[in-house]
Amino acid sequence: MRHVLKRAGLGIAAAVTCAGLMAGAAGCTGGGGLDIGMGDKGRSPEDTIRVMPDDGAKGVAPDGRVEVRVPSGRLERVEVVKVEDDRPVRVPGAISEDGLRWRPVPGTRLALAAKYRVDAVALDGHGRRSARHTTFTTAVPEHRFIGYFKPENRSTVGTGMIVSFGFSRPIENRAAVERAIRVTSRPPVEVVGHWFGKERLDFRPRAYWKPGTEVTVDLRLRDVEAAPGVYGIQRKTVGFTVGRSQISRVDAEKHTMEVRRDGRLVTTLPITAGAPKTTTYNGRMVVTELFDVTRMNGATVGFKDKDGKGEYDIKDVPHAMRLTDSGTFLHGNYWAPESTFGRANVSHGCVGLRDVKGGSADSPAGWFFDRTLIGDVVEVVNSKDRKVSPDNGLGGWNMDWTRWRAGSALR
Repeated sequence: MRHVLKRAGLGIAAAVTCAGLMAGAAGCTGGGGLDIGMGDKGRSPEDTIRVMPDDGAKGVAPDGRVEVRVPSGRLERVEVVKVEDDRPVRVPGAISEDGLRWRPVPGTRLALAAKYRVDAVALDGHGRRSARHTTFTTAVPEHRFIGYFKPENRSTVGTGMIVSFGFSRPIENRAAVERAIRVTSRPPVEVVGHWFGKERLDFRPRAYWKPGTEVTVDLRLRDVEAAPGVYGIQRKTVGFTVGRSQISRVDAEKHTMEVRRDGRLVTTLPITAGAPKTTTYNGRMVVTELFDVTRMNGATVGFKDKDGKGEYDIKDVPHAMRLTDSGTFLHGNYWAPESTFGRANVSHGCVGLRDVKGGSADSPAGWFFDRTLIGDVVEVVNSKDRKVSPDNGLGGWNMDWTRWRAGSALR
């Protein structure tokens, strides 16, 4: 496998996965909206790679313990990066001589009010890979709030990218906060915000961005009162560029995915989608994360045997692209027979492309992965499931413009 990490805004590529069902092999997003995706939101006791702080931890102290370790084998690569800021910053560190532990350089302090991502890949004694991907946020000063945003500054994204803010505290004065965030573009288009609850604000235009558009996000949150006695601390300008248009249409009934670049059909790939009892969401979804390899363990999503262990444990799923927060992915599958693709739906809700163990650039999954950007659109049709919710991942394109505008605090 190419050991390249690929992620928006870092100039490096990435992917997380959801596996197709083959003799109970893996799980994604279940039918009827049952969320059974893998991800790293839960952690199995069997996980090979242990990360501190825990995935999703909040309020981590700047001098708090950061460590990645394995009980045996060796760590192949570890990256700890401050993300969703004006620029990604890598935490300096090193893997120990015995390969069992990664720690930051002595004296390293984390930034306050920041989000960090940990990406780690390990090898066991037989050379088999396992991966883990986690995030945590550091402490925000008392009576202050911050907005963590996507996409990353200076990144090149697909035409379906939605600017998304998650706030560290509930926002009571939504109009004041929305007014303090200005999203503009060149060429100019109308961009409107939409609130999902009190902690998330997304911005999008009426239709997909045009290729080549340059988008600027001005944050003027410093001293804005979001709730009684709670004030913002950010004042910065960030931006991103919209690359070529790539929209892929998955037909769950025909078991195909049509890939279109700038409106032109490039290729049609055979796929497998959700099985009858674990169907795939319909609707337009946006690629939000890419990982070249990851691990999936059924115990983290409720698929356990009588001993409490995962019904499946796939440690090296290749070429995976996250489509929803709840666990829908488009990913490589090397364990299903080649005859499955284009003929049958056997997954737990994800979309699977044929691949080989270790991943191959020449496989359908590798070909698609290498040509995918964060912000690309994947639309699923003819699945016997409901349409994906607008707040599940960057699913806002499933809401019409009138409803979208109605969700702004400024209308």
